[in-house]
Amino acid sequence: MHTDTERCVRAVQSKDARFDGWFFTAVLTTRIYCRPSCPVVPPKVENMTFYPSAAACQQAGFRACKRCRPDTSPGSPQWNARADAVARAMRLISDGVVDREGVPGLAARLGYSTRQIERQLLAELGAGPLALARAQRAQTARVLIETTGLPMAEVAFAAGFSSIRTFNDTVRDVFALAPSELRTRAARSRARPPQTPGVIALRLPYRAPLDPSNLFGHLAATGVPGVEEWRDGAYRRTLSLPHGHGIVALTPRPDHIACRLSLTDPRDLTIAISRCRWMLDLDADPVAVDDQLRTDELLAPLVDKAPGRRVPRTVDAAEFAVRAVLGQQVSTAAARTHAARLVTAHGQAVDDPDGGLTHLFPSSEALAALDPETLALPGSRRTTLTTLVGALADGSLRLGLDSDWDRARAQLTALPGFGPWTVEVIAMRALGDPDAFLPGDLGMRRAAAGLGLPSTPAALTARAAAWRPWRAYAVQYLWATEAHPINHLPA
Repeated sequence: MHTDTERCVRAVQSKDARFDGWFFTAVLTTRIYCRPSCPVVPPKVENMTFYPSAAACQQAGFRACKRCRPDTSPGSPQWNARADAVARAMRLISDGVVDREGVPGLAARLGYSTRQIERQLLAELGAGPLALARAQRAQTARVLIETTGLPMAEVAFAAGFSSIRTFNDTVRDVFALAPSELRTRAARSRARPPQTPGVIALRLPYRAPLDPSNLFGHLAATGVPGVEEWRDGAYRRTLSLPHGHGIVALTPRPDHIACRLSLTDPRDLTIAISRCRWMLDLDADPVAVDDQLRTDELLAPLVDKAPGRRVPRTVDAAEFAVRAVLGQQVSTAAARTHAARLVTAHGQAVDDPDGGLTHLFPSSEALAALDPETLALPGSRRTTLTTLVGALADGSLRLGLDSDWDRARAQLTALPGFGPWTVEVIAMRALGDPDAFLPGDLGMRRAAAGLGLPSTPAALTARAAAWRPWRAYAVQYLWATEAHPINHLPA
């Protein structure tokens, strides 16, 4: 979009927040870059230039605006709506892969050479993987500086910098302030409640509108005891992270999601934030989704009643695949019971002084070693589960942010016991395909019949062609017509 100058200028002059994250405005006279909704007086048109990413702005020598803080914009929704190499690379960079594995590791995950990945990212984003990762490290450092009392040396290494000097230089380059000045400025600009030692409190921005009912209702109603819970108006769960584990509490607010993270190692902050944003689908473009779905006269009233529905996802694709198998042809309560037994028997115990979380969800390696006879499941379901966890454990099946959606579907379909419903629900909630569709789902068929839509899978699929590429969001609107706990925030 950054190449459409006229459209970008209109967005900046109207301070349209819907375009935050889509592009960034760099001002040639001040050498500052902003988000489109920056509250200051818009610069003259001849002084504006536009970039597709914050990293590209920084690489061109611009520093972040202190008023609108463009580094905190929601992510570009195109990385969620696409499955090509650039989109998968951006999802992996957000997940901290470059910091952990370097650019060669990123390229290997995508099946391309390092040179190819760098060329594609430069062509589309104006910055290579190292520059994109640097911009992300700068943002992580800012969060740690402003929300914790960690010494600056610990902040530097937790944010992924290799040296304190590089950390200091990057923060000055990007924010035009030294790290200590950032901390002083943050403390002076707003009164904050006393910090709980070991807890990082921050806001997760999103594009409005956002309807939290089905999003948090689904996560709470299907939550696995010991791993997830709803407490004091917040969805809480344990997280398995590269350097340890964490506990997150997410609370819906009118203009943001309040996030409280307790981490055993602060180096996991970037990946924890990325996974929480992914789980809550916070980088979606609800205006584009809802406008498309409103073109169907039978869906339009549902969209107008509660615009901004998101697709509830997961923090771990392999975990969700296991839970999808446990949920085959049983009630939500039965699926939770089966999952809770696995967690108690094979999950790693954790301490949660603030709530009732007790375990991490067991890894694929731990589940691959279980005795199938101990599973209180039908024989065919045991075979399905053990085959799945075996494939996940040995690496022959990889589910994650780097998954090619069509290839993953083909691999899942080849496993015993995987029908269209299981494959599509994994594609929708674990892999994040916005066009995943469940025409055979019982709730979908009941909702369709109630609205006057075709209720047979073939006919409903044909009707849904007009909803593409947002059929997964149409599923959320249709599910929401039923009085099921997944559609309502818990009391």
